[in-house]
Amino acid sequence: MKRNKADAKAASLPTTVSDIPEIRPGQSVALLQELHILTRDGKLNQDSRRKLKQVYHLYQFIEPLLQDVRSEKGSVSLVDHGAGKSYLGFILYDLFFKSLHDDSHIYGIETRDELVQRSRELAAKFDFPGMSFLPLSVAESTTSAELPEQVDIVTALHACNTATDDAIDFALKKHAKHMVLVPCCQAEVASVLRKNKGKDLGRSALTEIWRHPIHTREFGSQVTNVLRCLQLEAHGYQVNVTELVGWEHSMKNELIVATYKNLPRRRPTERLQEVLQTVGLEELGNRFYAEQAQAAESAP
Repeated sequence: MKRNKADAKAASLPTTVSDIPEIRPGQSVALLQELHILTRDGKLNQDSRRKLKQVYHLYQFIEPLLQDVRSEKGSVSLVDHGAGKSYLGFILYDLFFKSLHDDSHIYGIETRDELVQRSRELAAKFDFPGMSFLPLSVAESTTSAELPEQVDIVTALHACNTATDDAIDFALKKHAKHMVLVPCCQAEVASVLRKNKGKDLGRSALTEIWRHPIHTREFGSQVTNVLRCLQLEAHGYQVNVTELVGWEHSMKNELIVATYKNLPRRRPTERLQEVLQTVGLEELGNRFYAEQAQAAESAP
């Protein structure tokens, strides 16, 4: 008996994750299709394979942090800033949260209403009760009553420009134990370097580092993340910086993982101030330095 085309197509779809080597055991094929990571016929194209590799690599860093919080508290709360289509949130929930039977929760923060609504519909469709999506900016979320007063883990994947700084501010005010950050489009520091270039060029030979426009942009990006790391250390965090994935996949590739350890604050606070002064960024002190200086007064 001949099968029709619809039957043949259905038979060709993967029914288990073992049919797709890139997919991890226990993952929902249907969810990955809804996220457009898998195509309608259950395949991975080159773009989705690259996207999946990034999320998996990030998951390798986040899973131990989730386990660490659960070992202490029994449940875990995670806030994902700049969630977009919530690839990270849904895969985290599918791989880790859905097997938990407690009040663990993922909050996705995204400014675009249509993406928030789509994520809400998807969470309802797959019966993921521990997911919430809020149409807020990162800054707005800091004072929103829809979020708990304390959260355990904060992620910000490619949050643009100062949105990463807002995510750090959110995490500090929410007393997060862990932060996982992939900064993007660090333009603010470069704009200040560019503005002050004329008066700074004769001050020190170091200003040659950012004399040419392309160097201004690249150095501005680099020093922004250096300042962020010092800021976190000035709040007692242990900071590790590594690559998210290979440079062939993304040029915005720096991964900052911070864990609160109540470490000495005075030295990184002094270093932060020195860097701001050395490269002529004193006017950004309120963003990176004011709270740290106050905290360091009583710190070792």
